[in-house]
Formats: sequence, C-alpha cells, structure tokens
Amino acid sequence: MIWKFVLVLAWLTTLICSTMCSSKGGESYVHDACSVTRYQDLCLHSLASFSSTAKDNPSRWARAGVSVTISQAKNVTQSLLKLRKHNFLKGRGRVAILDCVECLQDALDNLHNSLGVLRKLGTQTFNDQMGDVTTWLSTALTDEDTCLDGLEDKKRKQVKLLLNQVTNVSYMTSNALALVNKLATTGPQCLENS
Repeated sequence: MIWKFVLVLAWLTTLICSTMCSSKGGESYVHDACSVTRYQDLCLHSLASFSSTAKDNPSRWARAGVSVTISQAKNVTQSLLKLRKHNFLKGRGRVAILDCVECLQDALDNLHNSLGVLRKLGTQTFNDQMGDVTTWLSTALTDEDTCLDGLEDKKRKQVKLLLNQVTNVSYMTSNALALVNKLATTGPQCLENS
C-alpha cells in the first residue's frame, strides 16, 4: 500500500515539476523576445500567448508582433468609425476624427504589407524584405502619430479614450518594429525553423 502512495507521489511531483518547467520556459521565451522592445509590459501582455508556438524564433515573434498590432489597430479604427457616425464632434473635431480614420487605415495597409512579407521571407531576398518591412512599420508609426497630433480636444471623455487607444496602437507598432529589427540583425539563418 505504501509503495502505491510513494509511486503516486513521485508521479505527481514529476507532473508538477514538468508543468512548472514548461510554463517557465514559455515565460522565458516571451521575456527574451520582448527584451528588445521599448514598451516591455505591453509586449509581454500582448504576446504571452505566442510563447508555445514562437519559442525562440525571431521570425515568429516578428509575425506575432505585427499580427497583434493589426488586430488592435482594426479595433481602434472601428471605434473611430462609430464616433464619426454618432456626430458627437463638430467642426475641427469632426475633421480630426476623419483624418485619424484615414491615417489609421493607411497604417493598417502598411501593417498588412509587413505581415505579408514576413510570411514569405526568403534567404536570398531577406535583406531587401527586411528593408521593406522596416519602412512600412516606420510609416505606420508616422501615420499613428499624425492621428494623435490631430486630436486637440483632450478634455472630452471620448477623445481621451480615443487618444489612449491610438497611443496603445503606436506602442504596439513600436514593439513590432523592435521585433522586426531583432529579426533583421539575427539574419536569414533563423528562417530554417520558421
């Protein structure tokens, strides 16, 4: 009877240890990936779910960074479009919302272009592709900053919320750019395991 108890205890200890070790490894992957980003807490929060698939592959982390940014930018663009429909702003505020929608749609185009290239990276064209992706992500950041600059009425609750959302997207884009830069410095050899 005691040997069964010892056996079960040993099995449970092994199971707990392996679970803790594997989750620690996953946590380590996301920490390593996000270590190059400017907004590390946001990076850790937005990319933690990719640890088991991206592991230590810079190409996968770059794709994940751009993917989550696209998702967030789409959500913010939808919020802007809803605000535009409700006509809560008049005059310059309304024009700023319309301009911001256009800027975020341009940013989304650049983010989609980046993700498309990241999905088709090749060893022969790697450096040119990295140059394109870096340019598109930098342009997306500029578009987001232009949106932020246009929103002047910071006293209104809806505008403050919108500013926070667009700022969050720009931080995520900055993190994605950092992950792409890490991929670029790693070089095409990391594509073998992508």
